[in-house]
Amino acid sequence: MNTQVSRPLKIALLSSIDGTGNYSNSRFLEEGAKRGHEIFAVNFLRCDITVCSKNSKIYYEGKSLHDVDVIIPRIGVAHAFFGGAVVRQFEAMKKYSLNGSLGISRSKDKLRSLQILARKGIALPVSSFSHASTSPKVLIDTVGGAPVIIKLIEGMQGIGVVLAETLKAAESVIDAFRGLKANMIVQEYIEEAAGKDIRLFVVGDKVVASMMREAAEGDFRSNIHRGGSSCQIKTTSQERQMAIRAARELKLNVAGVDIIRSKEGPLVLEVNSSPGLEGIEGTTNINVAGKIFEFIEQDFFSQEVKKKKRDDVI
Repeated sequence: MNTQVSRPLKIALLSSIDGTGNYSNSRFLEEGAKRGHEIFAVNFLRCDITVCSKNSKIYYEGKSLHDVDVIIPRIGVAHAFFGGAVVRQFEAMKKYSLNGSLGISRSKDKLRSLQILARKGIALPVSSFSHASTSPKVLIDTVGGAPVIIKLIEGMQGIGVVLAETLKAAESVIDAFRGLKANMIVQEYIEEAAGKDIRLFVVGDKVVASMMREAAEGDFRSNIHRGGSSCQIKTTSQERQMAIRAARELKLNVAGVDIIRSKEGPLVLEVNSSPGLEGIEGTTNINVAGKIFEFIEQDFFSQEVKKKKRDDVI
């Protein structure tokens, strides 16, 4: 266990996947136990929340979680509403959360995150959004015309992302998504990226690992879940600083920041508050889970020390 750790922590890993159902969960449980902590998985969908002005509580399968020190939220888009409520409940109980509810809610809403990053001057592909525009062509023209990328706001792992190569194709996709009452973003297509992007894994104020992902033949989506491949890559200082700043602006301690290289320089595509560990650890051979626990230990106990000093002053 890290020398800065004054005691083992009781840590709840919040996930909608039971137990060790995926690589990331297994790595968190394995690494936490290896460092001497009591860590266990909690399916947050089975949590019960009691809201009270004096003593808010949270229960998992009938047992109180009042003695948890730290939570590691792994909240997917499909359960973002209830998952966010569970994280907020722990925050109300003054528990340490690796990523807070504000950062999670910002990152799960693609449009909101783009608006925040754009306001802070972080370079992005041009994006357009409308609830009920009478002319899809207007949306397409505002991002430079076809080809364009059309993304479902609630999509993840490359699902709900379409490359429309012509104006007619783009209009058809927009009409189809609207017919399903789906929220979408129309985004500039960066041709020179050639189906590649860079995943930078941010922990605290550092990029601890990076990999380049390349789309499978015949696809443009670089997601490994969609059959893409990955390799180690040396990133530039500008790219690393951009990733760190994007995570900070969204209020995330841990984030997977996806960047593409364009003629105008690096552009942030997306910021993920629950980045998977399998691809990044397998590609780089870096113990990313260990880096995350190092951050938790340092940040948790530094906050404890600050709180004790405030209490002593009072």
